[in-house]
Amino acid sequence: MLSFLAMVVIATLLMLFRMPVAFAMGLTGAMGLIVQLGLTPALSTLERTFFSSTSSFILVAIPLFILMAELLTAGNVTRRAIIACQAWIGHMRGGLAVAAIGASVILAALIGSSTASAAAMASSAFPEMRRYKYDERLAAAVISVGGTLAVMVPPSIVLVVYGILTETSIGQLFIAGIVPGLLTASGLMVAIMIIARRKNYAPKGPPFELKRAVRESVGVWPASILIAVVIGAIYGGLTSPSEAAALGVMGAVILGLVQRALRPQGVMKAFDTSIRSTVMIIAIVACSAIFTNYLAFTQVTQSIMEAVNNSGLPRYAILMLIMAVLLVAGMVMDQLAILSLAMPLAFPAIKGLDFDPIWFGIIVTKTVEIGLLTPPFGLNAYVTAGQTGVRLNSVFQGLIPFIIVDIVVLGLLIAFPQITLFLPQMMR
Repeated sequence: MLSFLAMVVIATLLMLFRMPVAFAMGLTGAMGLIVQLGLTPALSTLERTFFSSTSSFILVAIPLFILMAELLTAGNVTRRAIIACQAWIGHMRGGLAVAAIGASVILAALIGSSTASAAAMASSAFPEMRRYKYDERLAAAVISVGGTLAVMVPPSIVLVVYGILTETSIGQLFIAGIVPGLLTASGLMVAIMIIARRKNYAPKGPPFELKRAVRESVGVWPASILIAVVIGAIYGGLTSPSEAAALGVMGAVILGLVQRALRPQGVMKAFDTSIRSTVMIIAIVACSAIFTNYLAFTQVTQSIMEAVNNSGLPRYAILMLIMAVLLVAGMVMDQLAILSLAMPLAFPAIKGLDFDPIWFGIIVTKTVEIGLLTPPFGLNAYVTAGQTGVRLNSVFQGLIPFIIVDIVVLGLLIAFPQITLFLPQMMR
């Protein structure tokens, strides 16, 4: 245990000196293995661990889902989704903000990245809301919270990484995220309508025109059908997540070519972004595996499980403690870094308490989603403030009612696991 505590201190110091979390974990795990086993056995273990953790076929899903999202973005689908949602419901009081949430759900399925979704909304939906005299705090908050839906709505990269780190079915995680994602979006829309009615922060948008709404929707349907086919293929057991991701990439390319929206520069940027993001995620997976191996040799995981079992606390009290730690971590850390740090320790304890790993994955994802909005380092709030020019304090003030909605939804998901599990159970 003393060796483990020393390694924790070293890892913390490395992160304080701005070393990426993945490399801090990997280096600490490697040092710990050398201390425990000696140099030669440790190097042999590191070689085996690195190869086994990075050669899994399921990892192919990561670059393919990212590439699908980047190709759809390069094909201008994201902008069309925003315009289409605004054409249908932008005429109501608070309608532009509600449309922004609706567009965020579509972007979440198309992009899979919370920061990218927030950035896209900030450049398109925010100017429209300001043009119609929306309160800037509400407009910026809607952009920030809408982006977090990409963490939950499939195909979510966070769910992919959780599935890989915990050896949980990614297909079932994707299906499990659908209802919680839609429940969150519905709660946010209700909150917007209440705020718009009570505080007059959100005037009505342009008058509704059926012809315009239909016309603007034409360019969105093909991409929406593509996402439905990808998720439906996983749900129906027709393909694995990796195969579905490959199908999605092929569909994105065909859509871009048919709609004449793909340009060589956009395609090159899509590949560049996909490679960079994939390398970062694979590094997290590999270094987390090294750290997990170190924990196995030191038997820290077993000690934690014994302590949990002997604590006498109800299992839901232990779950709440884990959620509180993750929520605090979410205020200062990136969501993938939280997963790589927390899952090697928390997941064995959760399994020992007989919680469903699919359900726990959605709970963790929801908690991480809230962390993207909370001060002092809510990542989406920073992205929105930078993109829109709204003061960071104003963004955080506007987010308060939406954070409350997210916490209520999290409570519902914890209290009623079937909200999350009924769709995955139909797959089994």
